[in-house]
Amino acid sequence: MAGIAILLDLWRKNPSFFSGQTLHSYGSFSATAAASAAAASVAAATPFASRFLFGNAGISVAQCDAGATWSDDYISNLRSASANIFQNDSLKYSTKEYYIELKPLFSAFGPKSLAMTSLRSFLMFYLPLLEPHTNMEDDDEDFLQETPEESHVDLVVPFKKSVKQIMRETTVVTTRRVLERLAVTYFSQRMAWKLLKDVPKSAVRKADRGMPTLVYFFRVSRTTFRGHFLGVAASWLVQVGIEIYRFFSWMINSEEEIDRADKAQRVQLLGKKVTCTTVKCGASLVFASIGAGIGATLFRPSAGQWIGCAAGDLAGPIIVSVCFEKVLHVDL
Repeated sequence: MAGIAILLDLWRKNPSFFSGQTLHSYGSFSATAAASAAAASVAAATPFASRFLFGNAGISVAQCDAGATWSDDYISNLRSASANIFQNDSLKYSTKEYYIELKPLFSAFGPKSLAMTSLRSFLMFYLPLLEPHTNMEDDDEDFLQETPEESHVDLVVPFKKSVKQIMRETTVVTTRRVLERLAVTYFSQRMAWKLLKDVPKSAVRKADRGMPTLVYFFRVSRTTFRGHFLGVAASWLVQVGIEIYRFFSWMINSEEEIDRADKAQRVQLLGKKVTCTTVKCGASLVFASIGAGIGATLFRPSAGQWIGCAAGDLAGPIIVSVCFEKVLHVDL
């Protein structure tokens, strides 16, 4: 306050002194005004009661009317130095960039992917036919029978089921590719990068950081939950779409007049199937995330994460179905 009072007193005594000068980012300015302000600030900082004991702390202020000027070379050197500093620091404190690599839309129909899907589907439905069938009969006469009857094996039904499974899996993968493109379009770049992240590589990078075991388990599980979300969402959409298609197909192709009670029963059955599909997909997502965290913690980060995710994806719906059947007596 004392400094402001002194400046106002100087301006009142000599108003032309301040009006004739302008303030710039460089150039000359009044050393008298600066010295007066410095003296006022020092005087204000020292209490009046202690000045006669300690004096002015040994600080003397000299006033000079000579204008202090900055040369153009000094300004240019200062600018170039600051530019070099910011340029060098930008290498250390660069902003994080998110590289999003979208897979082809019809990647499920590639030769390798389609071959693996077909092999897995045919093995799923044809391997049970190779198991030996033993006919247990209670009669003693059949026990001593020498020539048992040959059972006829139907190969057409497993083939139809295999083809349907191939179509379902390719539809799920294509739906996921569509969801990935929607995520890139409508979500932020950071969120889309998290949903499309390569989870095994991310587990390896997290392992190199030397995290504690619990923190590493939580981080890998969270990353797997995000990266596996679009796949589970695509599977849910395809399964629910199939159930809705069956319902409307039954309503359209039904030759007899649909009873209101029968229609209500069908709607209730459709709601039950949609609920069961939602619960199973949610269990698959949660158990896949937990399994990925356990696998990456106990085994190698990349392979352990992949194996744990696959195991949790398969075991999740089975565990939830058994729990609902035993505890709630509900058949999923």
